[in-house]
Parts: sequence; structure tokens; C-alpha cells
Amino acid sequence: MSTLAVSAFGPADAGPALLAIHGITANGRSWQTVAAHLPERRLLAPDLRGRGRSNLLPGPYGLRQHATDLAAVLDADGGGARAVLGHSMGAFVAVALAAARPDLVARLVLVDGGFPLALPADAASAEDLDIGALLGPAAQRLSMVFADDDAYLDFWRQHPAFLRDWSPAVEAYARYDLDGEPPHRRPSTVASAMLQDGAELYGPDWYIAALRSLRMPVTVLRAPRGLTDTEPLYGAGALEAFRVLVPQLAIVEVDDVNHYTILFAERGASRVAAAASSASSPEIPTKEST
Repeated sequence: MSTLAVSAFGPADAGPALLAIHGITANGRSWQTVAAHLPERRLLAPDLRGRGRSNLLPGPYGLRQHATDLAAVLDADGGGARAVLGHSMGAFVAVALAAARPDLVARLVLVDGGFPLALPADAASAEDLDIGALLGPAAQRLSMVFADDDAYLDFWRQHPAFLRDWSPAVEAYARYDLDGEPPHRRPSTVASAMLQDGAELYGPDWYIAALRSLRMPVTVLRAPRGLTDTEPLYGAGALEAFRVLVPQLAIVEVDDVNHYTILFAERGASRVAAAASSASSPEIPTKEST
């Protein structure tokens, strides 16, 4: 295997596809609910290197390697600029892609990600971080073994993010994520890929330069709650500071979602789809910060 596995949604003859990039321990099936809100659009959702059906692709990983991989996907799809969506770490990859290959990106839709995360108070730099600890349950499950698919589904049903938002889309995503054979079913993400990618989410110099270079419309959608349905990835008002780097930034506040349900729940996915289908990001018919 030398290319990324890709989940394709929508009509095959619908013209240039949207590109949708998943999060740090996720896979392309995480975009199913968003795609359902865009029935007339074609959407390509690759499994990034080290995840899903692309987990046999070797390292090195890193945001720029993922951007190179995705540029190859779009070149194979005929090239040309189109909307690029990214969730969580995938939003950072989207920025890296737009900076490296602006000819492929007409606009960016960043879903609860894409802007450097704040370092914890006890860390002087990203080198001091325990990425696995910061990701909590998302990282812990990579070391877990499950007897069968139902045991893995039970893990997700009990996850704080999905206690009131379990759906067929979440189930399909979780089933696709599994690797190995019973009774040794495991999540498909390679732990070293998670760790290498996670270390780049705190704003290295090259990434700040990438943000500053963006000239296309950029929309970011913020979830008010985080990975475990508690503290958000970005506090209220925190994204405003990044207008210094990206003056054309449109900020959309999405009510009553967490870091996962902004993508999986209908109330979040519909807002993401609206941003993706808008001809001009600032005209999205949602509650924005201006």
C-alpha cells in the first residue's frame, strides 16, 4: 500500500470534491454526518497516514507529511482549488496543506482546531508535554484490546462525549476503526503517529508562518465543550487573538456541542456543512463573531 485509503461520499459526478481531514486518533468515517448534510456534493475523507486503513503506511508522520499525502490525493482527483475541511488535528493539516499548495485550496473550514493550543502552565515548551496524557481517553484507548466489536462499541457508548448523542454514524465510525481479529481487536491508530503529530499542535515557527501566509477565506467553528464534554479546546474569545495572523478569519460559535459532537451530532454537522457549502465564509447564516 502506497497511497491513502479514502472514504468517498456523495455523487461521483458532482464535480470537484470537498476534502475533509479527520482528527488525531480518528479516521475518514468521522465525516459521515457532515456528508449527509451535503447530499449533492462529493466529499473525499482520507484516512491519514498511521490511521484507519492507512495505518500500514510508515512514518515519519507530522503535519507537513500529511499535507504532502493529501496533495497527492487532490492531484489524483484532477487538482484545482476546492474547499478543505479539517477537524481537530485535521484542521492543522488543512492549514499546512493550504500554505504548501494554495492552488488546491479555495477556502478553509476549520472545526475546533487549526490554531495553536495553549501550553499547560507547567510546560515551558512543547518538548515538555506528555501528549498521551493531554489527549486522555482518546490516547488511552490505543493501548486497549477488545474481545469483539461490541466491546469496543460499549467503550464509545460510555464515553462522556456521546452519552446523549449515540447514533448510527458513531457506531459505523467505531466499527471501521477496529483492526485485528477477535479476541484481539484494537483501535487502528498507530500510537507513534499520534505522539509525533500531537507535538506540532502548539505553534512551532513554521506553523505560525503557514497561518500568516493564508490568503483564502478561513472559517473556524468553535465547540464550547471539549473531548470529555467539559473544558473546551479553545476558551470563549480565545480565537479572536488569531486575527492578527489571519485577518480574514470568520469565527462561528456552535451551541451545545463538544469536540466530537460538533462533527457527529446533527446540530453540529449541519453548521459545518453550512460553512462548507457557503460561497463566502463571512456570509454563513450562523451566529458569528465579527
